[in-house]
Amino acid sequence: MSMPLNLNIRLRLSNQPGTLAKVLTIVAKEKGSLGAIELISASPSHITRDLMIRLRDRSHLGEIIEALDAIPEVEIIHVADRVIMKHLGGKIEISSTRPLQNWEDLALVYTPGVAGVSEAIAQDPDMAYKLTMKGNSVAIVTDGSAVLGLGNLGPAAALPVMEGKAVLFKRFAGINAFPLCLDAHETDQIIEAVAAIAPSFGGINLEDIAAPKCFEIEEKLSKRLDIPVFHDDQHGTAIVTLAGLINALKVVKKNIGDIKMVISGAGAAGVAIIKLLQKAGVRHIIACDRKGAIARDNIPAVSSKKWIAEHTNEECLHGPLKEVLPGADFFVGVSAPGLLSRADILQMAERPVVFALANPDPEIEPEEIFDIAGVIATGRSDYPNQINNALAFPGLFRGALNCHARTVNDEMCLAAAYALAGIVKDDQLAADNIIPSIFNDVVASTVAKAVEKAAERTGVHRSILGGKEEEFDSLV
Repeated sequence: MSMPLNLNIRLRLSNQPGTLAKVLTIVAKEKGSLGAIELISASPSHITRDLMIRLRDRSHLGEIIEALDAIPEVEIIHVADRVIMKHLGGKIEISSTRPLQNWEDLALVYTPGVAGVSEAIAQDPDMAYKLTMKGNSVAIVTDGSAVLGLGNLGPAAALPVMEGKAVLFKRFAGINAFPLCLDAHETDQIIEAVAAIAPSFGGINLEDIAAPKCFEIEEKLSKRLDIPVFHDDQHGTAIVTLAGLINALKVVKKNIGDIKMVISGAGAAGVAIIKLLQKAGVRHIIACDRKGAIARDNIPAVSSKKWIAEHTNEECLHGPLKEVLPGADFFVGVSAPGLLSRADILQMAERPVVFALANPDPEIEPEEIFDIAGVIATGRSDYPNQINNALAFPGLFRGALNCHARTVNDEMCLAAAYALAGIVKDDQLAADNIIPSIFNDVVASTVAKAVEKAAERTGVHRSILGGKEEEFDSLV
């Protein structure tokens, strides 16, 4: 996988005309994308500058450094990876919500005062939602077996990703999230570990756990625990995909019950997308894995793919992706880069909706089909219509925590998708604007309200004291 490289290069330049121009010429020649240029210091003889440069991959790093080093008027002071620098020391910390400045504070927040709180919770365990961190805390749990698109990197390598997820929880929904990277690899080990730590949290976010074990882990934990268990790689992706589809169909003027959908990828995300879109009304779905279309007359051994075979492809079509795609109104890719060509998209129905979500390199580059596709979405932030899980999980957990939900059900996921789609008003809809930005301030709160109402409507919420001081008089 090609990974972009964000550099900060500090240069000491001779203070004479044309020196900086030579530097910028080299950056352009090596296909670097120039960001900010900052002046660090200046003297009559020399100027020190920081250049922010983005490279598509690391293959040009050596060449750009060698070329800059060859300029007599330029001295390289240091080269730093901006991403690595951003992660130094980690990205999250624990902070206190109560002051601890004197003996009285100590007696109230710890011993002996805390004993009364413990006794109150022992009598009514649900009081932990109001008297501890539980009511606003989520555990982000992984075994590191499917980190981003990189594969099985293990729990230590997964930690920076989980920290980043915790930052998103806090930034977009005010939720305290704790990365828990487990050195456990068997399904039952992970289930037991999560069940053991569950009393501290109001919800569990499973993350980057490989299929098919992620299905069994989520299913068993959801039955065993009385708090929401949500595998974001499955349901977060499905929610945002459905939200994008709802609005994309408005743009191309097609009905959700009439469209033919082809999906490439039958892993965690693919299965969840199929299930949620079926509940939303999509009836004609063909799913493809590496071997081609999954059909009911050749049932796969993997249980999740067995379900797909039994619930999709009613015409029992066979063949590779390219052979079953013709005539499709909607393509979703959660698989691998470069699987499709412009000729393949030309075989789809008129004004097709193409969600090429493989990241960082999509199943087909948007530039190849911008003039023939009705709507295009990707998983990348540098194209319009990014299908980003961060649009779903902060608001979904915010709503679930607000009502102390016991689970996350299909109705809550559907409510989240429709609420997310509704943020983009009809008069704002366009081929390049079917989904709101994650920095839209109303996203998390809008999704949270819809999820909370769905939880209450389906009876999975808890009724607990609201939190006002007078409501706790009975504890005295």
